[in-house]
Amino acid sequence: MKRRTRRIGSKSIVNITLAIICLIWLVPTVGLLVSSFRPASDILKSGWWTVVPHRGNLTKEQIQLPKDTDLQQQIEVKGTLYTDEQLRAGIKAPDGSRLIWENRRARLINVQEPGWTMSKNFTLDNYEGVLTGKTYELKQPDGSVKKEKGSDLSRAFLNTLVVSIPATLIPILIATFAAYAFAWLKFPLRKTLFVIVIMLLVVPLQVALIPISKDYAALGLNGEFLGIWIAHAGFGLPLATYFMYSYISQLPKDLFESAFMDGATNFTIFTRLIVPLAVPSIASISIFQFLWVWNDYLVSLIFLGGQEDVQVLSMKIANLAGSRGDAWHLLTAASFISMLMPLAVFFGLQRYFVRGLMGGSVKG
Repeated sequence: MKRRTRRIGSKSIVNITLAIICLIWLVPTVGLLVSSFRPASDILKSGWWTVVPHRGNLTKEQIQLPKDTDLQQQIEVKGTLYTDEQLRAGIKAPDGSRLIWENRRARLINVQEPGWTMSKNFTLDNYEGVLTGKTYELKQPDGSVKKEKGSDLSRAFLNTLVVSIPATLIPILIATFAAYAFAWLKFPLRKTLFVIVIMLLVVPLQVALIPISKDYAALGLNGEFLGIWIAHAGFGLPLATYFMYSYISQLPKDLFESAFMDGATNFTIFTRLIVPLAVPSIASISIFQFLWVWNDYLVSLIFLGGQEDVQVLSMKIANLAGSRGDAWHLLTAASFISMLMPLAVFFGLQRYFVRGLMGGSVKG
């Protein structure tokens, strides 16, 4: 009984811990999604959590001051004098209401009272501005409207697909062939070569960037998609080969002996037996490789450069953050767009994910 109680308590602690970790990751993601649909003016004024019912200040009426009101002097509102700074920050009036500028340039003041409120303004303009470069209007705190042109990410999205798909398929294909060879074929220096592959796992890719970049410059591959495909394939091969080897080496030996007795060649065994049986493992390592390539910034920057026609999403969003640090409506929309493809790949292959990880574990 005590053992059962202890086991239930341990499981509850694990579940609670996992729930807290999931919540920590989920809250920023929800905030990013909500902010990507909010108008730019609302993002500048309040946080994303204001879309949930909460206690806040509700505008009950508006006061129109004379157009010639001097903001350098004290401003009379409802018989009380206030400064421009007080009205910008919001000031409590003698009757308990709150006074704050709605449109400073138009001399319009909001009279607010506490109550339950929520932000209900949502728009698709942020995504249109990001994907198509549409011109949008941004309302400033002083009431003025500024027009800005959005950033067209459609080309960067296509470039990222062009980089990610081959850079995932090439190393997985080569790694599966290599894993089969290391696991079941006999050839000279097999163990030595496999040890070299394992050693490459601990080599940081940064140490290889400059030598490879020099070689690419001599071959004319800098700024070309072929160059980054080869780079990603080379950097991803050690882990992919080891992962696939751990899975393929655990397949029953009798299966291969029977196939050889029936006259099957190594290529036939690979295509008819290895690949179908290794689908969970292939799917798992494909998820890791795709996520790494899709979110990569450093390798793309080194081997593709900053040319507009070859920029990937990570580079484009980084430039967007640098040039428009206050354009949160564009940054949130662009960030969520960059998350869509990895999420689609993960959920599309998730049924293989756990099986692949278990099969790719070290043989005991």
